[in-house]
Amino acid sequence: MLDQEIISPSKSPWASPVILVPKKDGSLRFCVDYRKLNTVTIRDAYLLPRINDTLDSLQQAKFLLTLDLRSGYWQVEMDKDSRQKTAFVTHKGLFEFNVMPFGLTNAPATFQRLMDIVLAGLKWQCCLVYIDDVVIFSPTFVQHMTDLEKVFQALQAANLTLKAAKCQFCRREMRYLRHIITQNGIKPDPDLIKSVTNFPQPQKIKDVQSFLVLTGYYCRFIKDCSKIVEPLLQQLRNSQQVNHQLKWSKECTNAFETLKKRLTNVPIMNTPNFEQPFI
Repeated sequence: MLDQEIISPSKSPWASPVILVPKKDGSLRFCVDYRKLNTVTIRDAYLLPRINDTLDSLQQAKFLLTLDLRSGYWQVEMDKDSRQKTAFVTHKGLFEFNVMPFGLTNAPATFQRLMDIVLAGLKWQCCLVYIDDVVIFSPTFVQHMTDLEKVFQALQAANLTLKAAKCQFCRREMRYLRHIITQNGIKPDPDLIKSVTNFPQPQKIKDVQSFLVLTGYYCRFIKDCSKIVEPLLQQLRNSQQVNHQLKWSKECTNAFETLKKRLTNVPIMNTPNFEQPFI
């Protein structure tokens, strides 16, 4: 990172610890624990797109492709006055980032704003962007090539580079935002469904929270989902009380097992046609 000028030696009064996170392939990812810094950071209120709105916009998408930005956050230069706050300590000394590192509380909002500006006029028309995930969708192959050229030109004008090995071109089906996008509609990602079906019965409030996060991605695929999940949500509400312990009931078991069962048999959901009236 020093050779690439991603970081520089620092004399900052700030210092966050380094953590190494295992990757799926067994290698380690270098990360900085910015939790203490984030607690004293003024939050950027810029909104991220709603995932459901993004997926619903893929109406009549016959050709799809995804673009992967090369170390996306690192393509954003840090403000010089803010660099010292990104300082981290290692056995070789103190260093700070010249570019935006992962882990900062405002990094997602900052990058989303950047991409919204870069792709203004194209977003929602022929492409969608969720932080650093860009998808181009088109009704025909000819239009697909035209749309791709427009997006390429916009990225080039902003000096943003892509990682070709991770880009997927001219797909009829692909994974995007934990869903599978097809010509016939949208369905849950089977890998995430497998995680739900293999989820053990919660023993702590934290387990309930984790389960609800997993199932929350696909609640709209399940009829009466809000009613089914109510006993589990009540456990979270009760957890706000002092010294509350998880009190797993028969109703919780029914809700837990019903959600798992329903998610293994969800249908493909058609995307809405916004040119037609809604009932």
